Amino acid sequence: MFKGSITALITPLRNGKIDEKAFQDFVEWQIKQGSHGLVPCGTTGESPTLDHNEHERVIDLCIESANKKVPVIAGTGSNSTDEAISLTKYSKKAGADAALVVTPYYNKPTQEGIYQHFKAINDSCDLPIVIYNIPGRSVIDIDIDTMIKLAKLKNIVGVKDSSNDLTRPLLTSQSISKDFCQISGEDATVVPFLSQGGHGCISVTANIAPKLCSELHNAWQKNNLKKVKLLNSYLFPLHNALFLETSPGPVKYAASLLRICSDELRLPLVKISSINKKKIKNTLSKLKLKPIKK
Repeated sequence: MFKGSITALITPLRNGKIDEKAFQDFVEWQIKQGSHGLVPCGTTGESPTLDHNEHERVIDLCIESANKKVPVIAGTGSNSTDEAISLTKYSKKAGADAALVVTPYYNKPTQEGIYQHFKAINDSCDLPIVIYNIPGRSVIDIDIDTMIKLAKLKNIVGVKDSSNDLTRPLLTSQSISKDFCQISGEDATVVPFLSQGGHGCISVTANIAPKLCSELHNAWQKNNLKKVKLLNSYLFPLHNALFLETSPGPVKYAASLLRICSDELRLPLVKISSINKKKIKNTLSKLKLKPIKK
């Protein structure tokens, strides 16, 4: 259903508020650069510190600017099942193409609890759901038996996998279906993920280099492995630079260098260190990534 380079959008801020113009300009630029899809209100979009109204507003702004040109997969996850249902219902009404729903963080549910959480969301709203499995942030991991059960539910169409287990996509495709959408959440390992049966990547790097990221996936789909290898090697230093500190700190600083938006974050995240700013600046310079002309 979903494939290619799907950008995990940052949320531009100015003086503590959402910079709506910068965000919509950014969405339009992403589409012009060839991104295959957009994810507002994911972790990269600082969803944990957006209040409910802001969360809904960012989804609305993205859908409005995308204008059906590319799919919008709205981040609607929460560790409260009721809140996740509310955000998913809102996204359906707003016109999103799907919802990205993270595993319940902090609560540490059992595998049965994970299943019942996603089943409740599935049963409450007729919108395609992509499960977001990220053990590094939510502590819990969805095992393959639970994923098999979840894949049988009507609205569960795929997974964004950030487990860093590159056996997972092959195991999933063999245990569930090759049609079950598998999207990487790790830029640096996207090519081996694709080679094991993956379909695309929900990408942090695509915030900064959307054209290069989309070209890599286009080349993969055309079986142009020589170009894939070239682009993968070229992008690798940027992947590393954008995770020198907790995301989205580094990617927001890189975005500020490209004049996309300010590098403002919300506490408890803070601006990145001077030494890492220098490393990111040097990386952008070496890759010849220049400020956007407006």
